[in-house]
Amino acid sequence: MSGRQRMAIDGGQTGTRIRVFGDGTSEHNAGPIYTDRPVVPQIAEVARDVISATGADVGAVAAGVSGLTPQATRPDDLLAALAGVGPDTVALAHDSVSAYLAANRFEKGAVIAAGTGVVTLGVGDGGVARVDGWGHLVGDAGSGYWIGRAGLDAALRAYDGRGAPTPLEQSAHATFGPLPELYMALQADPERVAHIAGFAREVSAAARTDDTVAVDILQRAAAELADSVRAALRRSDPRTGQSSRVSWMGNVLTNNDLVRTRFIELIGTTTPDVTIAAPYGDTLDGVALLLEPPEHHPLATHIHRA
Repeated sequence: MSGRQRMAIDGGQTGTRIRVFGDGTSEHNAGPIYTDRPVVPQIAEVARDVISATGADVGAVAAGVSGLTPQATRPDDLLAALAGVGPDTVALAHDSVSAYLAANRFEKGAVIAAGTGVVTLGVGDGGVARVDGWGHLVGDAGSGYWIGRAGLDAALRAYDGRGAPTPLEQSAHATFGPLPELYMALQADPERVAHIAGFAREVSAAARTDDTVAVDILQRAAAELADSVRAALRRSDPRTGQSSRVSWMGNVLTNNDLVRTRFIELIGTTTPDVTIAAPYGDTLDGVALLLEPPEHHPLATHIHRA
């Protein structure tokens, strides 16, 4: 594959990022990867569209995908779907794996990826432990969706008189329209997950004005995220937390100072033997590393190649 380019695909619930690298680098965007339908054909379509649009000579494709289940992890199917357009090697993994590699590379520890959804991965001498990532209906505690939904809940409680007054009531009206119509509008909205997650920005804005309701939501989100990291560390290395590195990926911790500061405080005071540090790279850097895992690393068996 000497001289040929490589493609990294970061497939998420609200959008997909693509990087073609090797002889020059270019970045592209595509729509979300929907986890309520087969994932591999969607990844193949993204790769084919970018190859067609750029004319790139792509020899290898790596994809880290949100919501990728074991049953859907079919690298042979992905390679077959790309027959005739160039790639002869593919690597496929859950986005918790690519997020881990982006943040920690191949060091032992834990990474929490918190965007629209959230998933945590612990990697240690005891193996690999995945925590949460159960989707917005039954999990994703502390995620952008979780924060947005909590903000809407607070807005409706204030509207009803069941909760404390908060500017989130006015923000919800400005964003979604009259509150008595809100639940019907959301149920009819095919992009409701993204739109609810987007309301997390309004929660953050309210917290910056010292709204106690919004501050409480963000502090509870940080506590949920810290709980997930502690669980991942215990399960992946039950003997000790020494020599472990904790980091993060995604907008919730990267762009929200209150959540990140509280998260670091909670991990630091309850798990003192770990190093807490900013990520080494971005998600596409992690996806690219799927193509070159060390043979005996605990994550190697979680990267599926063809």
